[in-house]
Amino acid sequence: MDKVEIFTDGACKGNPGIGGWGAWLIAGDAEKELFGGELNTTNNRMELMAVIESLKALKRPCDVVLHTDSQYVQKGISEWIHGWKARGWKTASKEPVKNADLWQALDQAQAMHKVEWRWVRGHNGHPGNERADQLANRGVDTVRRK
Repeated sequence: MDKVEIFTDGACKGNPGIGGWGAWLIAGDAEKELFGGELNTTNNRMELMAVIESLKALKRPCDVVLHTDSQYVQKGISEWIHGWKARGWKTASKEPVKNADLWQALDQAQAMHKVEWRWVRGHNGHPGNERADQLANRGVDTVRRK
């Protein structure tokens, strides 16, 4: 399997507000930047979109190391999702899971890959995280210009 390193981030100007997501993918000597955004969204949704879109960009099964500064994403996909699925997308307190549509999309997007989920502290000088943050803000800018 191809080895890919991915750095993702989400941004939101207001929460909810104008949001953007960004991802930097590295495979050997090749790099790819992805970004996008939405008008009325939340930071958590943009964090999830960054991960979903980066995994969807991979056209064949890959060995992925995915870096996110969102504990919501990292813990959600590594720990919480198993219970949510077992309970029919309900929390332990029987409430509907927030952003269930995106969690289901992420579950599907990761299915064909071997993904190692790594949390990194955001806005702490980590080069990959800083680049993903810049891309997420470009996503915000593209929405603002529309």
